[in-house]
Formats: sequence, structure tokens, C-alpha cells
Amino acid sequence: MTQPPPPPPPNEPPQGGFGAPPPPPAGQPGYGYPQTPPAPPAQQPGQQPGYGYPSQPGQQPGYGYPGQQPGQPTPYGQQPAYGQQPPYGGQQQPQYAYPQGMPPQGGGGKKVNTTTAVVIAAVVAVALIVGVGVWFATSDEGGKDDPAQNSSAGSTGGGGDDGKPAPDGAGKEEKPSNANSKVLFQLPAPKVTESVAGVNGSWITDKAYVKSGLNEVVGHNLDSGAELWSIPLPGEVCAASPHVTKDNKTAILFAGPMPAGKTYSPCTEVGVIDIDAGKLLWQKSVKDGDDKIMFSEVTVGGDAVGAGGTRGGAAFDVATGKVRWQPKPNAEQCRDVGYAGGEALATVRSCGSASAPQLSIESLNPKTGAPIAKYKMPTGVDRASIVSTKPLVAAADVGDTAGDGSGVSDFFSIDEKTGELRARIPVDAEQYAPRCRDTEGCTKIVVGNGKIYVPTEEHEGGGEGGRTNEIVSFDLATGKLTGDRADAGERYTMHPIRMDGGNIIAYKYPPYDKGGQVVSINGGSMKETLLMENPADRAVRDVTTTFVVDSAEFRYADGRLFMATRLMSQERAGFKRYLAIGFGTG
Repeated sequence: MTQPPPPPPPNEPPQGGFGAPPPPPAGQPGYGYPQTPPAPPAQQPGQQPGYGYPSQPGQQPGYGYPGQQPGQPTPYGQQPAYGQQPPYGGQQQPQYAYPQGMPPQGGGGKKVNTTTAVVIAAVVAVALIVGVGVWFATSDEGGKDDPAQNSSAGSTGGGGDDGKPAPDGAGKEEKPSNANSKVLFQLPAPKVTESVAGVNGSWITDKAYVKSGLNEVVGHNLDSGAELWSIPLPGEVCAASPHVTKDNKTAILFAGPMPAGKTYSPCTEVGVIDIDAGKLLWQKSVKDGDDKIMFSEVTVGGDAVGAGGTRGGAAFDVATGKVRWQPKPNAEQCRDVGYAGGEALATVRSCGSASAPQLSIESLNPKTGAPIAKYKMPTGVDRASIVSTKPLVAAADVGDTAGDGSGVSDFFSIDEKTGELRARIPVDAEQYAPRCRDTEGCTKIVVGNGKIYVPTEEHEGGGEGGRTNEIVSFDLATGKLTGDRADAGERYTMHPIRMDGGNIIAYKYPPYDKGGQVVSINGGSMKETLLMENPADRAVRDVTTTFVVDSAEFRYADGRLFMATRLMSQERAGFKRYLAIGFGTG
């Protein structure tokens, strides 16, 4: 264990939360089949659980579905509410419980007991049902803010000329001759002796699937899962960059050796690994006096590695590990609380007091850390995320108005050369389903073709009892809905995974009797091409549904899909867990 432990987890797997039906007896059909709860009406075959009707353990709640409220136990320990960093080894990271980049100032605030939290959760769920229902019921009244009304796509997600090229060019992923996949391998969960442990990070190369395990990073054969190499580490992997350099190098943040007389080790070590060779190329830390500075985030941007935390940020040369800059106190109490990488390097910078910080989004010179462009976030923003560095796009919950724990009420499209705001894009939490946590921790959002693509909330489909959603886009220059729309299809919900040139790679979460799908959505026509359909076997679904869309790592390339967890907890009786699962076509 590397961090102070949280309260002991429940002795049993979560049972679905407030109002949940009891688990089905052995052999009884599961998700979507008729159930016999005491109060809610029985589900019909093909019907997914509705709003306010919690899912069974191991099931994936759909978009907008409040089956698992923030703060409830999950198969991987306590589910953190927004405003809390997922624990690394149990330690709460303060930058999400408090204004970003500022440590706790002690005292204050009312605590909500469990009963009150459940009641609040139920009220929020009902409000969400009503809000979403009203939106779709009244979508014919003008249609100004309705993605469906502004869409040129039909029910298949096509629309326009199917051969219309995407602005950012053609993708590399090709339609297979047979899209039906098989399970390549499953990586069993490592044995965790303490409460929880970080296993952050997964990457695909043309040689290996690379996944962080318990105090290690391991390269696996792409098709068999056999271990190709292993990098042992002195502590857990607290954070990992999603970005990889052209020569397949990436950055991780991990804990050092357990100090004598201590029960935890902080996340102080920054390293770069070669995921082709399976080598830790260098390992560095920075000090403030005699103490090593603890970080909570790490990324690769350009030729720099950036590590951020409540005490500020540091940067290192990717190739050598040479320190380029590190936290230094100043009169304005400014600090880089986190970085976002990729083609460029950007930061969320916090200045001023903990109670009223001034946040800015800055594009940086990766050699010096000097700001190239700077945009001051509006008043009422005490946390922010960076969705993309080039083009520069930020996200925030302005004044905590989203109300759904997503961390997003608005996107900010920023000119990365001048710092001028191009467009502010409101995203109503009752209509759209993006999610952002830390500086670079946004999921279900991708940027490309001069647009930002987001999923809509789950809603009723055309069939009886069916649920579905769409992926739509906003123009980064104007902030307006573009008319793009790709439909998940009856009883499916979907979210974008990544861009592939100008195409969107998306995962479709399936109904009870189908397997999940991976599709490529043409960024010009929004026509969908099926790349993969996973087995519909219940045994396979029982594994895949443990990888929660909002927090799991989804990686797709060259006909292979990998799902993995970022956090591992102690094993619980009757609940089988996996570190990762891989699928392949052909």
C-alpha cells in the first residue's frame, strides 16, 4: 500500500444502491430480462433498466442512468463523487475536493450522512428523468438546441454523401472481412493486500498490449496475452500519460519505496518507459527542502514530461529526464496544478487563495514553461480540465451548475497562439454526457475536424422499452451544433474513444442479448462502419460490464479492443475481477 487507507470497504459487492432489486438466483437471466423486485414493475425482455432503477452488480449503467450514485461502493472500492480524486492506495487527493490546485484549509462544510445522500440521489435521479423526458418530448418546438432536430443524418447515422471526406482526412482503421470478434485473453486481477491500489495506464503498439499492474508495467503478446516483458516498480502506478511519442515512449507517475516506519508511500517518482523495449529509461523526483514533492498527474506533451499536483508542476526532458522547471513559490500563490499533453503542452494554472482562485488555461513552451498563450477562466470556476491541446479546448463546471457530477457545464475553445476565446460552448447536463475529472481526465469526448464530439444522454428509443443515444458535434469556431449526428441504434448507447484521422472511433454498449461493438464514424458524412462486434455470451458480458465507461481505459487499434481498469481493490467473495480483457477480429 502506498497511501493512507480509506474506511474499510463493504464486505459484499454493491447491490445496486437505493431501491435496487435483490440479486437474481443462480441460473436466473440477468440484465434486461424480467426481474422480480418488490416495488418496481418487472422488466420486459430487451428492456434495459430505466431511470431510477438501479442495475445489478457488475452491470454497466447507461448514459444518464443513476443506477450507481457517486459515493456508492463499486467492484473496485468506493466510487468517488465528483469533487474527489479516485484514491491512490486510499488517499483522497485534495485538488478535487477543494478549488483546483489548493490544499484543504481545514474545517468548514456540512457532512451529509448516508441516508441523506441516498435521498438526495433519488431526488436528483427523478429530476434528471423529468428533465430528459421534457427535452425529448418537446424537441419539435423549434429544435434550436436539439441535436436530432439539427441533424442531417437519418436513423442509420448516415446523411449526405457517404463518400464525403472528413476535414482531417481518412482514418487508418479498415473494415474487416469478418467483424465478429473473439476473446483474445483476460488478465486476472492482481492480489491486493490493502484496500485499493492504482494500476493506471494501458497502451497498444504494433508489438504489444502494455498494461500497468500491481507495482509493475507489463508488455503482453497482442493475441495471447503472454508476458513479453515486465518493469518492476517500488510502488503503485499512480498516474500514466495516455500519449505516446513517435518512438513509443510514455510517462508514468509512481510511488517510491515504503519509508521506514510509515504505512504508505507518496507518489513522487516520475519516469519514462520505452514500451517497445520494455525498459524504464529514467526515474526522477524533485525536492522542496528535504522532502520530495508529491504529484497526482503526469503527461507527455511535445518533448516534455509534465507532472502536476497541489504544490505545483515540474517538467522533464523526455529523452534524458533533465529537469526543465519545478515548483517555486511566488507572491501571487500561482502554481501549475496539472498538464495536458499530446502534440503540445498546456496547463491549468491556479493563482490566489483557496477560497477564490483565479484559474487560467495556458499553452506552454515545452522547453521553458513560458506561456505562449493564456486565457483566464470566468469567475466561478475552481476546477478545470483540458480536453485537447491542439486545438486548445478546456472544460469546466462553471459555478457548479452542471448538477450531475460530470464536471462539465461548458467547453471553452481557445486560440492556442493568442489566448483569445474562440467560442464558449454550453452543454446542458440533461442533454449531453461528457465527463471530466482531473486536468487531462476527460472521457467520452474527442476533438477533430474543427469540432468537439460528445454523446447525448441516454433516452427512450423507437422500440418499446428500448434505450439509445447519439454522438453529436459542436463547431469550435462558432460554438454551435453542426448538424452532425451518429445514432447508436435501438437498445445501444455509445461514446467516442478516439479520433482516427478525421473519423471517430466509438464503442457501443450493448443490450442484454448482444455483444458490444466498435464502429468508425466518418467525420464527413457521419456514416458508421462496423469494425467489431463482440460475443453475446453472458459470461463475456459479465466481464466487460465491470469496466465502467466513465473510468475504464478503452484502447482500439488494428482490429483489437482492450478494456482495462485503473484502480484495483481487494478481492471480495462471489465477485470475479479482471485487470483487462482483449478482443480481436479475424
